[in-house]
Amino acid sequence: MIETIFYILGRILRQGVPCLFHLITGLYCPGCGGTRAARYLLHGQIMKSFWYHPLVLYMAVVGSVEFITFVLSKIQKKPQLYLGHMVTFTNIGVVIVILNMIVKNFMLVFLGIDPLP
Repeated sequence: MIETIFYILGRILRQGVPCLFHLITGLYCPGCGGTRAARYLLHGQIMKSFWYHPLVLYMAVVGSVEFITFVLSKIQKKPQLYLGHMVTFTNIGVVIVILNMIVKNFMLVFLGIDPLP
């Protein structure tokens, strides 16, 4: 019993909270790899971050650009500087999540490659 608790705690602390969808089905959910991608991005490992979940890098870039253009539009009092394309950026993000899930599950099921070891 104690060994099981330590095993679960060790796994959570090492990798983060395990994905229940992946544990049950063996397939990757739309968010699988997101936590590791954020961790790699924060440590400056951009390619690893992109590999684990491209949405994290995309959102970091889009969020930064949106914030910068918003601040510039307020400082210079020129509202046209603010991009404000939230719907477009959101739709692109949804496509990224769906494609990421399809590609990773295709690699796992049909090629036998585990893209998120």
